[in-house]
Amino acid sequence: MLRLLTAGESHGQALVVVLEGLPAGLEITVEDIQAEMARRRLGYGRGPRQRFEVDELTLLGGVRHGRTLGSPLAIEIRNTEWFRSDRWHDEMSPAPGETKEPLTQVRPGHADLAGMQKYGFTDARDVLERASARETAARVAAGAVAKRLLSHLGVEIISHVIQMGSARVPAEAARPTPADLDAVDESPVRCFDNVAADAMIAEVKAAAKDGDSLGGVVEVLAFGVPIGLGSHVHWDRKLDGLVAQALMSIQAVKGVEIGDGFEVAGRRGSAAHDPIRWNSDDGRYERLSTLAGGLEGGITNGELLVARAAMKPLATLNVPTLETVDTATKESAVSFKERTDVTAVPAMGVVAETMVALVLADEAQRKFGGDSVAEFVRNAEAAAAATRDRDA
Repeated sequence: MLRLLTAGESHGQALVVVLEGLPAGLEITVEDIQAEMARRRLGYGRGPRQRFEVDELTLLGGVRHGRTLGSPLAIEIRNTEWFRSDRWHDEMSPAPGETKEPLTQVRPGHADLAGMQKYGFTDARDVLERASARETAARVAAGAVAKRLLSHLGVEIISHVIQMGSARVPAEAARPTPADLDAVDESPVRCFDNVAADAMIAEVKAAAKDGDSLGGVVEVLAFGVPIGLGSHVHWDRKLDGLVAQALMSIQAVKGVEIGDGFEVAGRRGSAAHDPIRWNSDDGRYERLSTLAGGLEGGITNGELLVARAAMKPLATLNVPTLETVDTATKESAVSFKERTDVTAVPAMGVVAETMVALVLADEAQRKFGGDSVAEFVRNAEAAAAATRDRDA
């Protein structure tokens, strides 16, 4: 099974990724990971940091001659801003000392105050540096590797934005497929529907003009997922629960939906479930819709896996207006301003892909096992053949 650990702060020297449990023989390069991380910087409404923040990767361990060794994979992502100037050297130094500019006007909706209370800090920077969405760069690096592993099973994962502010893709609109990923990424807001994309851009422009921020919803689609990942036997083995937890862990995500979960809650049972038929041509059972999102009883059923994540508007505003309290003086104030985006919803979609990939890769390793990629694939093929034989 996979185990992911990340370390590092937003304005520190680097982020560090450790991914344990990969089989030996998985082909991976720095360029593969960088290509995926470049997608995280996409999106209309991103702040200036994305224009000069370049992810400089170093594979520190677990890879030799372009293939994993079966040992933990270690990746360093250098913070180019740290090495470009000395602006953060004193403020984020690991050496003993203290800050000259403590942040005490905490931001509503951010981890600032709760984190200060939990850990006994008096400076919000001790919290926000780790709580920052910069940490998702480390996740995307790990997710690139998980996606590469899943590709050996024929699994492909994409995302697209379906809502930004009040602008939303119509329910009947066509979904993108993996062949459409380039078209999605070329959209300024990573939206597959051109009409909705224009409306989303207008929403971002309006929010930017007011110095405000904007939230939205992304849909993650996993194609080719094998039957039988996850289990109904324990609460913590249910794959829909694992996917929901992974998506909810993304900074600023406040809601998760599997399939059409919120929509079917308002229907009668006769119209809330996916009809099942036997496809004699393919020799398999098939669902005629995706209301359940490819998951039944916490188990993948071989259909398209559909999950949605709702991101709240960012708590840091370009024109601070949120009422708060200065924790040092206890006087009323407005929250402080850090460099920020108008919206990070398009980038969040790439992070959401990452989290789904990590969950699926972990469960695939649990089910199929294997010390090498060849053994992993062989076991998965044997499991699929056994399922086909039983179903026939």
